[in-house]
Amino acid sequence: MTVSAVSPHRMDFKGQTWLFCSEKCRLKFQEAPERYRAAVQISTTSSVAQAGETWYTCPMHPEIRQLGPGTCPKCGMTLESVLPELEQEENPELRDFSRRFWWTLPLTIVVTLLAMGGHALNLFHGVLQNWVELVLASPVVLWAGWPFYVRGLRSVLQRSPNMWTLIGLGTAAAFLYSVVATLAPSVFPATFMMEGRVGVYFEAAAVIISLTLLGQMLELKARSQTSAAIKSLLGLAPKTARRINTDDSEEDIELSHVHLGDRLRVRPGEKVPVDGLVVRGESAVDESMLTGEPLPVLKRVGDTLIGATLNTHGSLIMQAQKVGSETMLAQIVQMVVQAQRSKAPMQRLADVIAGYFVMVVIAIALLTLIGWGIWGPQPSWVFGLINAVAVLIIACPCALGLATPMSVMVATGKAAGSGVLFRDAAAIESLRKIDTLIVDKTGTLTEGRPAFQSVEAVVGFSAEEVLRLAASLDQGSEHPLAQAIVEQARAKKLTFSTADNFESASGIGVRGQVDGYQLLLGNTVLLADAGVDYAALQARAEQLRSDGASIMYLAVDGALAGLLAVADPIKPTSKQAVQYLQDVGVRVIMATGDGLTTARSVARQLGIEEVHGEVKPQDKERLAADLQAAGHHVAMAGDGINDAPALARADVGIAMGTGTDVAMNSAQVTLVKGDLLGILRARNLSMAAVRNMHQNLAFAFAYNAMGIPLAAGLFYPLTGHLLSPIIAALAMSVSSASVVFNALRLRNVSLDS
Repeated sequence: MTVSAVSPHRMDFKGQTWLFCSEKCRLKFQEAPERYRAAVQISTTSSVAQAGETWYTCPMHPEIRQLGPGTCPKCGMTLESVLPELEQEENPELRDFSRRFWWTLPLTIVVTLLAMGGHALNLFHGVLQNWVELVLASPVVLWAGWPFYVRGLRSVLQRSPNMWTLIGLGTAAAFLYSVVATLAPSVFPATFMMEGRVGVYFEAAAVIISLTLLGQMLELKARSQTSAAIKSLLGLAPKTARRINTDDSEEDIELSHVHLGDRLRVRPGEKVPVDGLVVRGESAVDESMLTGEPLPVLKRVGDTLIGATLNTHGSLIMQAQKVGSETMLAQIVQMVVQAQRSKAPMQRLADVIAGYFVMVVIAIALLTLIGWGIWGPQPSWVFGLINAVAVLIIACPCALGLATPMSVMVATGKAAGSGVLFRDAAAIESLRKIDTLIVDKTGTLTEGRPAFQSVEAVVGFSAEEVLRLAASLDQGSEHPLAQAIVEQARAKKLTFSTADNFESASGIGVRGQVDGYQLLLGNTVLLADAGVDYAALQARAEQLRSDGASIMYLAVDGALAGLLAVADPIKPTSKQAVQYLQDVGVRVIMATGDGLTTARSVARQLGIEEVHGEVKPQDKERLAADLQAAGHHVAMAGDGINDAPALARADVGIAMGTGTDVAMNSAQVTLVKGDLLGILRARNLSMAAVRNMHQNLAFAFAYNAMGIPLAAGLFYPLTGHLLSPIIAALAMSVSSASVVFNALRLRNVSLDS
């Protein structure tokens, strides 16, 4: 038997949810689950293979899962794959809707122009114009709009009325009424005859279908980007690994062929294939893509390696300890997926009320038909039919359906012009409720790249000479700290000397000879190994470290010459942004992978009281989840891959446009300039947009509250007049235009105050 995806008869077994047509079948399965499970697997082998074994789910109702694409039986929304593939073809439904839209758009335009001005141009006479409009509108309504009617019918069969029910009902009513008026105009009273014909509404049905197709195309394109974060994460992993066999020969193999215990070689410039341990070699590994730490980390024998991180220089031999779904990268992918699916679906007011609204409108139309048929003047049933159609036309969900989307469209356009990109309407609606902001440090509050801060010299050396010697020694190094020193020397237009016998002591500094002097440039470990006394500048170094700087000492011929400080500078607007957020009652929390001392230093300068340092991606995600569990509305602002799980978990994820693609794809809001003041603009726009949505919805409901009784003929005893479907269609158009014009007012909203 066919089992509904929303069947209440279900059972969890071995990590899968099984659905049943009845409680009796569920109990049978419970008695011998393995036997039935094997039978189901055998009988569905072909269908699973055809579906590519890809599970699809509804973004609004995550409990809906099925093999292969389709639509949600609850809301009619197009299902999307739970875990997208890196190489995925264009959405087949988007391709289908685009074809239907573009092929029928000319017909919609022609029938609309004909309905609006055909009589003035005297192109056709009398009922002939109705026939021409019927021929033009039929392909639009019957072919282009066919998927909407299928969804509308399904919503009725599933007893889950939604917007498809309204769209199908409204367009079908307008089209069928017009068909009857064209084929059998004599059934209508003479008062409905104008210029030798009964007024028809083919253009209303055609325009609604075309606009709905366009809206679906835009929605499908936007929703296709929701999986971009996961695709970006999956794309980080290298495709191959270099395995060392038992006979010490080496070969390149696919990543999926790496097993626990395999020895792998990681050459300079290559990505680490899987998680494991260093068994030979020494190198600096850039882990910023996963940990947020801006500087490469020294790896020696016994140290752990994380898959997808970058080996900057030196050759490493590692032993695989975690492969496949056990690697940190795979765990982050799973966290992003789970966080996205665990979000409560956005319940738009229009959709909540639409289910009741549909039933109410149908009931009113039926009562109108019956009431006029029994008690109305002759021909009573014709009057009843006309008034019932007028009720359906005037209650068409155009204004109700446009109320939120139009506000969203104008708001997103306004935001884009101000450097703020919203992913969806849910972000616009949610941002105004935020009371807690978790913010990353590196690249979010700070610039995200080391910059020269200061130079100190001991007696006998000048600051300029210390900088020149250090830059001359470092000019051949690609280390970020070295580049900051070299750039500063070039800015000062200092003369560089050639460095001889250059040697890198990975992780602690460099050695070499410049102008005949033997130089050491690095941290305290390097100087201590060489027996250099650095006590003269130790107090100053500690002071600079407390301000968030990284310190490098310079020794010349075995004696201390000075120190250089390099730091990740705070963005000029960060303090102003933090102050604004705190002034409006938002609690700001810093969570960073950097050391706690540096993090506290930055937090102190910005006035942030709560700081979490040396946190991993899962720690940030857990912090957001804990705050949500405590009843807070949480936003997360970050720029790195390590922020992706928390960005997905938070009620609103805010990414820096200057950061990684993964962060931007995980977030619902992107600040293009990487400027936290963008949160001010985004929050102000959120408040204005939601207020505009409420105005539109209130107008749409008020319009229906007044228009439906008028269309039903309740005022006929007082006025002696009925509302013609022509006037009903005009009123419907005016209501939609009013919603659009009200939404356009958002273009004039000030976002900086």
